[in-house]
Amino acid sequence: MIVQEVKKHLTEDLIPFWEALIDEECGGFYGLVDHDLTVHKDAAKGGILNSRILWFFSNCAVALRSEQCLRDAGYAYRMLRDHFLDREYGGVYWTVTREGKPLDTEKHSYNQGFAIYGLSSYYEASHDEEARELAMELYRLVESKMRDDGGYLEEFSRELTPLDNKKLAEGTDAYRTMNSLLHLLEGYTELYRVTGDADVRKSICYMLDIVAEHIYNPALERLECFFTKDYESLLDIHSYGHDIEASWLVERTLEILDDPSYTAKVKPALISIMKNTLAKGFSGEYLYNDCTNGVQNRTVVWWVQAETELGLLNAYKNFPEEKGYYEKALTVWEFIKKTVIDRRPGCGEWINEVTEDGVDRGMSLASLWKCPYHNGRMCLEVMKRLG
Repeated sequence: MIVQEVKKHLTEDLIPFWEALIDEECGGFYGLVDHDLTVHKDAAKGGILNSRILWFFSNCAVALRSEQCLRDAGYAYRMLRDHFLDREYGGVYWTVTREGKPLDTEKHSYNQGFAIYGLSSYYEASHDEEARELAMELYRLVESKMRDDGGYLEEFSRELTPLDNKKLAEGTDAYRTMNSLLHLLEGYTELYRVTGDADVRKSICYMLDIVAEHIYNPALERLECFFTKDYESLLDIHSYGHDIEASWLVERTLEILDDPSYTAKVKPALISIMKNTLAKGFSGEYLYNDCTNGVQNRTVVWWVQAETELGLLNAYKNFPEEKGYYEKALTVWEFIKKTVIDRRPGCGEWINEVTEDGVDRGMSLASLWKCPYHNGRMCLEVMKRLG
């Protein structure tokens, strides 16, 4: 039943919502939809949003064998190729205008990671060698310009001069963040999956070492979030959403890497953070957002619920004798249907945030950060895992 419901939601709600945002005049997709469903056609277009849309429609094209979804992906691909890529200095801009002129020209490793992710998936869907080469160009740029002796740096000027990390440091003085590393690893994993490139494989191993040796906190059974240059944690925060996401996403990397030594090194940590996150952050219906300085944030955040669904299904795969994981996954899906999916006519996207008391906070349905990536990926993964 859940597979049929999820596929119906994907094909009748999510895909039509995002197809309606294709900007036929200027290319790509409109960058902002308010809670009242107003489309702001002149809003800035974000690199992260565009790359995630590219990933979404590319994977829908493959999973559904849909030429229409491949055409949809083409809008995002051409916008990235023709407008987000800086042909002079390299890398992907943070934002461009509706017409595709550079707006916020800073380069961030997180943004490069998602561009690599989207381009790799588009290459698989389209067999366009140009997309493969663009993904490899970005990979080489990150490795040559955004990496130091201890790991990866994050924020850079257009000319690729290092800057203070403001965009993802969330008010800390973080030199490095778990979030950027996690999603750079995600992009590299997709690139390695579709190319088998040996250098990319080495970089993935390097990242997994960082996760196991610096990001994972074995005493607290969680991933730390914000770090100094030498990986000293800067904030007491348990990010439930990121941990449950990492529990299955990094395991996907291990499966694609297919190296028993790394599986032995990293997978026990993933199981640890999965169990600890569910023990501390699961309400019985949904996953809380985080716990900072001992204070629970019980806000219902859209993407956290999508990742919880996948974390539970992955736990069920690892421990099929423990039926509770599958039952919890069904419960989370029922909660998503009841509370998170916006059922207004012409919508079908997910509500951005809902308070613990069930109040919609009225946030945007599409924005620089609100996209079809987490919920679309949840649908595709459920169909793959249970179909």
